[in-house]
Formats: sequence, structure tokens, C-alpha cells
Amino acid sequence: MGKTQYTRRAFLGKTCAAVGYTTLFSSLINLKAMAAAAFGNSDLGEDYKAMVFILLHGGNDSFNMLIPRSADAYNEYATTRSNLAIPQSELLAINPLVFDGRDYGLHPDLSGIQNLFENNKLAFICNVGTLVEPATKQQIYEESVQTPLGLFSHSDQQQQWQSGRPHERTNIGWGGRIADLVHSVNPNEDISMNISLNGINVFQYGQEIIPYVINESGSIGLRDYNSGDLFYQLRTQAVNSMLEKDYSDVFKNTYVDTVRTSNDASFMFQSAIDAVPDFTTPFTDNELSRQLRMVAKTIAARNSLGATRQIYFVQLGDWDHHDELLVKHSNRLTILNDAVTYFQGVMEELNVAENVTSFTISDFARTLTSNGNGTDHAWGGNAFVFGGSVIGKKLYGTYPSLALNSDLDLYDGVLIPTTATDLYFAELAKWYGLSNSDINMIFPNLINFFDTNGGGQPLGFMNL
Repeated sequence: MGKTQYTRRAFLGKTCAAVGYTTLFSSLINLKAMAAAAFGNSDLGEDYKAMVFILLHGGNDSFNMLIPRSADAYNEYATTRSNLAIPQSELLAINPLVFDGRDYGLHPDLSGIQNLFENNKLAFICNVGTLVEPATKQQIYEESVQTPLGLFSHSDQQQQWQSGRPHERTNIGWGGRIADLVHSVNPNEDISMNISLNGINVFQYGQEIIPYVINESGSIGLRDYNSGDLFYQLRTQAVNSMLEKDYSDVFKNTYVDTVRTSNDASFMFQSAIDAVPDFTTPFTDNELSRQLRMVAKTIAARNSLGATRQIYFVQLGDWDHHDELLVKHSNRLTILNDAVTYFQGVMEELNVAENVTSFTISDFARTLTSNGNGTDHAWGGNAFVFGGSVIGKKLYGTYPSLALNSDLDLYDGVLIPTTATDLYFAELAKWYGLSNSDINMIFPNLINFFDTNGGGQPLGFMNL
């Protein structure tokens, strides 16, 4: 089939006819109205706040991260986990402020996280997962309750943790929806309030806002632009001549404006980052620490960048441990532990620990049962949140029984979540300054788990 040819006028005519002038302008007005409403109904202040979203890509075996330590509960854990159980004597003891009748410990590679927990800077969210509405095992078997789309699918579950909407497939994330509402609080909007260290992602993508993508070294501008080499200087001159030209074609002008603005923003960003002094907090070099170091530098440069609200996305991969779980999981937890410990140390060094809240998510947990040498895709699991505003040294939600055939065991140690991701994320959004009406709009299923108009907090782990 031949390629259809359109003139610019024909293209504009077809586009405007399809969208409609009224719809187009109504949409623009509605976006501005949403932003204005956010200011009128939210608790946004002039103080700086940042959220750091840490994706453990692949599905963290989180019941080998947070483990019952008391005799009966540990024996239950060891029986179910069989050859994948961590020896009781190796567990790092933690002492939650609220006692639920069981003692708990952490994986032996999490000494830094143990220290943060014991010093009230970190909390665990127990048996959390994607839910559309509360569900029992019988209801799921009878199909009388709506369950998330694509359970046990990496792509679906990653999307749902990032979108906050397990009942639908969408490329708009809850971090993007927040940014759509509040981005104009930042004095400088040349750089998005959503900054990604790992490319474009669903979480930060909004209807109006897209993430500003950087890497562990800083901004990503035009390659070798303004480099000292003669060849690159000539190429820079050629690029400048194209960027400075006024084109008669509206599309060319729009494209050039976008490139020019992006390139200018890249230089502004890198200049601000380069001015940040080296941190004194000891650095352990790994792939997540490098990402979080750049997050820390960007936070340190917030005044130069004109930012009072920021949302960051970082990612650590290789958590899909269908085999060699004990060795591979230990490696990932060591990296996570060192990076989290380092980052929190830098936040304290910068005196912004109260203003920055970081939290983990993963595709799903893993089966409690062994497949021989690893685990398979499951559902509910454990996550953690840390920062100076976290009410730490507590377990939020309900840590489940790890016995097989329990009321929550769907099959083979696949646990039905008892804490919805909506509760986890709504608590963070409330701390960030969103109003109840905004939170309900961002998380439409929240009403199935918590009434924002009834007072109180969804889970209570943030100091609001």
C-alpha cells in the first residue's frame, strides 16, 4: 500500500476536525483549572519536598527480606520455605515499637537498613500488593470479586504499581498525575519536576508532564555539543545555525523550539549539578548508589534549579530469581542496603532528611514454596519506606501467616495482599501536600479501602 501524502494544511484540517476546536480549548482550560484547584484545595507549602521511587525490577522475594524470628513463627516460615529459608541464627534482629506477638529479623545482608529501622528512620509495609477491592480466597475462586489485570505478569504488575490503577491498563502514572496538578508550584518549569535516572517510565508520565531523563553523570544533551575539538566546534556551529533559523513551517519551528529549549535546559541542569561540592558521606560504588548520588546532587542543587517539589525515579534490576535465589538475592540486597544507607546519610548531610521520602516497590513478591532452587511469581509482599518524616521502627499493615493453606494462601505460597497499594501511595501523596479530592481522583479505588473524608491517615507511617 502506498504512503498517503498530506499537505500541512490538510493535516491541520483533519486534526482540528477530529479533535474539534471546542474540545481542544476546553481541554487546555480544564488542565489549567485542575492546577488552580490543586493550589486551592491542597496543603502545598513553600517548603521543599521530594519523593524517590525505587523500583526493584523483576519481583523481590520480600519474605526473605523481612522474616519472623520467634520460634513458632520461624518454624512455620522454615517449613514452608524449605531449602530457601535463611538460618534463624543469621537474622538481624529488629525491635518494632508495636509488638504483634512475633519477633522479626532482616536478611543478614541488610545491616544498614536494620540500623535505619532501629533509629526510627525506616518502616516496613507488610503484605502489600495491587488490589481493586478487598478479596478473600473464596471470592477469588468464585470470581465474585474484581482482581487486578494480568496478575503475575511482569509488565502488567509493574504498570499497575506505577499507575495506581490495577483495574485498567494505562500509560499515565500516579507520579505523573501528581505533577500535572502541582508542577507550576516550581518557579522554574524549564526542567520537569519529575526526574528519571532510568529512562521514560509509566510512574512519572502524566497527561501534561513527562519526566526529565538524566543519567548517573547528569544531563543528557546533544552529544559533544560545544566540545573543544575543532570538528565538534564546526558541528556545534552548524547546529546553532539550524536552531537560530526562523522556519515558515510551524512544525519545524515547534521542533526547533523543543530542541533548543531542551539543550538550554541541559546546560542549565549540568551547570547547577557541577557546582555541588562532593559529599562527605562514605560512598559504596554500585549501580543503585550511583543513581541515588545523582538524585542527591540534584536535590542539593534545588535552589539553582528553581525547584520546591520534585519526584525521582530510580531502578535496580535483576530480581526475577527463578533459580539460584539465595546467592542472587543476597547480591541484590547488598546493593540495595548499601545504596539506601548511603542516600539517607547524604540527605542528613544536606539537612533535608525531613523533606525527602524514599520508598520501594517491586512487580510482586515470590512464591513462599521453592521450585527447586528458586521461586516463581506471586502477589502480596513487603516493601519499605524511609526518610526523616517517616514514623519509623514500625510494621504497617498485617504481616501474614507463612503457613501453607492459610486463608491468604491462594496456592503454593502465593499470598493475597491485605494492604492495598492505594493505601501505601495515598499516604505518600497526602504527605506531599495533595488534597483529599486530588488523592481520590488519582487513586479511584482508594474508596474501597479508606474514606479520605473520615479523618485519619491511610496507614499512618508519615508524619504529616
